[in-house]
Amino acid sequence: MIPPERFERDTGGTEREWLASLPGACGPHRLNLMPDGRATVQLHPEGAGSLHLHWTVLPPRRIALVSLPRLLVRYAFEGVDEPDRTAFMRYFDLWMQRGGG
Repeated sequence: MIPPERFERDTGGTEREWLASLPGACGPHRLNLMPDGRATVQLHPEGAGSLHLHWTVLPPRRIALVSLPRLLVRYAFEGVDEPDRTAFMRYFDLWMQRGGG
């Protein structure tokens, strides 16, 4: 599936976990973390093509006595073609996956 230029996801985990995983998920691309839940990933060395991330802490999801932390993450690619978006998100998603049953 080709990721659109803009989309959002409800992501499980805390902001601290997100921030710890984000550098690895961006691979060799330059990551610029900003205050207020924002980051930019430079996808091309010459400066053209980037991904803008913005995340917001959401109320935890509650299932009976279980409370699961979560974030709303907005993704906005700028100047990135479909093959590059697909390749980046494939790596990013594999890095961000958690273990499961």
